[in-house]
Amino acid sequence: MLVIEEGGGGFDQELSRMKHKKGEWGNACHSQSLADAEMTQPAVQLASIEEDKSLSQDKQQEINISVASQQVHSKPCPDLLNGPRKDYITTGIPLYEASIKGDWKTAKEILDKKRELVRYSITENGETALHVAASAKSTKQVEDFVENLMDYMQKTDLELENNSSNTALCLAAAAGNVKMVKIMVKKNRALVAITGSQGMTPLYMAALFGNYEVVKFLYENSKNLRDDCWTPQNRGWLLLKCVETDMFDIALKIVQEHTELSSSGLVLGVLAKKTDVFAETEFNIFKRTFNWIKNPKKQALEKECKAKALELLTIIWKNIAEKPRNEIDAIIRGPPDPPSNDKPPPDKQDQTMTLLKRISDGIDRMPVQIQTLVKQSAPLENRNLVNQPAPVENRNLVNQPAPNLVNRPASVEIRNVVNQPVPVVRPNVQVRVNSSDKKYSSRIIFVAAEMGNTRFIVELIRQYPDLIWKVDDDNRSIFHTAVKHRHEGIYNLLYEIGSMKDLITPLKDKNDNNMLHLVGKSAKKRRLEDVSGVALQMQRELLWFKEVEGMIPPSYRERKNKEGLTPHELFTREHKELVKQGEDWMKETASQCMVVAALIATIVFAAAFTVPGGYNQNDGIPFFFKKGTFIVFVVADAISLFSSSASILMFLSILTSRYAERDFLESLPKKLMLGLATLFLSITTMMIAFSVSFFVLYHKQLKWIPILISLFATMPVLLFATLQFPLLKDVFRSTYGSRYLFRPKKQVLYYDNSMSKRRWWFPCTIPYVSSCTSKILKLL
Repeated sequence: MLVIEEGGGGFDQELSRMKHKKGEWGNACHSQSLADAEMTQPAVQLASIEEDKSLSQDKQQEINISVASQQVHSKPCPDLLNGPRKDYITTGIPLYEASIKGDWKTAKEILDKKRELVRYSITENGETALHVAASAKSTKQVEDFVENLMDYMQKTDLELENNSSNTALCLAAAAGNVKMVKIMVKKNRALVAITGSQGMTPLYMAALFGNYEVVKFLYENSKNLRDDCWTPQNRGWLLLKCVETDMFDIALKIVQEHTELSSSGLVLGVLAKKTDVFAETEFNIFKRTFNWIKNPKKQALEKECKAKALELLTIIWKNIAEKPRNEIDAIIRGPPDPPSNDKPPPDKQDQTMTLLKRISDGIDRMPVQIQTLVKQSAPLENRNLVNQPAPVENRNLVNQPAPNLVNRPASVEIRNVVNQPVPVVRPNVQVRVNSSDKKYSSRIIFVAAEMGNTRFIVELIRQYPDLIWKVDDDNRSIFHTAVKHRHEGIYNLLYEIGSMKDLITPLKDKNDNNMLHLVGKSAKKRRLEDVSGVALQMQRELLWFKEVEGMIPPSYRERKNKEGLTPHELFTREHKELVKQGEDWMKETASQCMVVAALIATIVFAAAFTVPGGYNQNDGIPFFFKKGTFIVFVVADAISLFSSSASILMFLSILTSRYAERDFLESLPKKLMLGLATLFLSITTMMIAFSVSFFVLYHKQLKWIPILISLFATMPVLLFATLQFPLLKDVFRSTYGSRYLFRPKKQVLYYDNSMSKRRWWFPCTIPYVSSCTSKILKLL
């Protein structure tokens, strides 16, 4: 069968010959006439054809040929480039500069002298002034330049192609100059159906470069992709590019208009990687409100984009789910991986080791009786010859005659076993791979699990519940993949499938690793970067290990893999470096914070004995002890001293900790959180005491002085809150908020969450309050 492939290389040489011939025809253009324009060859991309197989009539009807256009297009006239160089310098270069800058005044003076220059190429790539302006930066001047240039051009002049077979519309569409595109399409509607380089339409070029406004306009003027240049294949290419560039509204229109594309496995594979598009909406009402106030248009577009993407997924997966089961599995499985040929040829040492291994395996498969005869045939002192150094008198053992085994009863059988041909290891010999050995690394459901696309997987499971039993090439389910890549959203689906999880979690891969072994391996660096601080990353890893340990059956918690390691032993080995980095991070943070806390304690301690206004020398009582501001000063100074001292003790306990694995789970994060909180409190109260002391001394007409000082005193507090409060927030969220990562209250697989989504203000549930809240919401 003849199949068209995007970017296929089956006819690259033929295409080059065709383009070369087009260039030769273009050079024959005369400066005063365009009558001898050449006929462009159809741009065809075909796969290789097996010539020894004939095609039946039914197969011939399946042949799809992507024809660029059946119209006659011409090349710009090259007389200006091929003529005297002086004419090109005085005319061509100024016209080029005017086109790229949008200088219509200069271009008009040139074109008024010779109007046919609009059809002349002014670059070696065969580009006219319109080509240059269309590919320039979109500015108001350039747009006006193109609009004025239309008055000097005929409709056919807009169809001129450069040496790359691109019209000016193709270049404008690729550059995203939507206003220029509208101007040219208004002048000549046929430009939309004229293909450019490699048979790509202007609409496809715009989608390839992600120019949404251009794609939207060209699609509205493309007769719903029913022009002569469109085939089911390049419609599929356009659909794929629209999905890749998040133009889901255009993709949805294509699918609804052309139903044959509504069951595309390629589009489903692209949607599987769109994690951000299917991500849940921000539940923090304050952050969500702030984003709406900051950029309401952007938030509305994102919301509409997510809705269109979900609708597109629903349509495509519904059509795929209606197919037979073997076709569904083939679509989800995807194409097999190409054979790997990048392995270097084995050297002599590798060949020797391979040969010895095969001999050893053959001996292990020998009957027990033959092994016994072989052992009895050797002298007692030489049975362990392999493991002992050879004595001096036996070094010439090779030259001695071999023992006669012919008369032994089993000698013939032994000789038959020994004389079996041994496989010869030859370099550069490719081994044929059976169909059962094929690898499928692009399985859609596992790509989504690896990317953490929870909503995508939920939609697929709702239409095809048996997907939870699918395994990849390593005998891992989607839940094993989610655990390996630390995606709690997919992992939590185990709590919604009931007792079936007890049959899925014990699965082992080819290396005998169960789910607890997978979580014992260190997470990808990209996933660890979501948590700030190495110590908190270690805490997240421990939380995952404890969670999965409670999920799998108890008998599998101490199972060993092929390396002879239990899950906990594997966890300790894989996270050894992370523990060391977490220890260094904790000590460095605690040391720096303790220096600040000690400095604050020193300052406020001295301030307690040097109160504002001084002491009465007769009785030692401060002069302003009756003023309220003085009482505030004393209390704030005392709180600052106590909190800074507590902060020093907390950071000291961090420095003297033993830094065991389990310490990173709660002990160390809690100490760090308390240390940062008390340090922030000490800085705040110190600034309050400093500011209030000026209110004690200055009053009446001088009150503006303490007020001004108080305003400046807030600066250190705000700086600390800005720089260090995010760390305090992350520690708090990681320590107390991580418990809500697993076993969520919200069900997403088979339940209606319309009510649970509205209960965003209270993360945990109190039985009486929760029931009352549910009743109130139902009444509302």
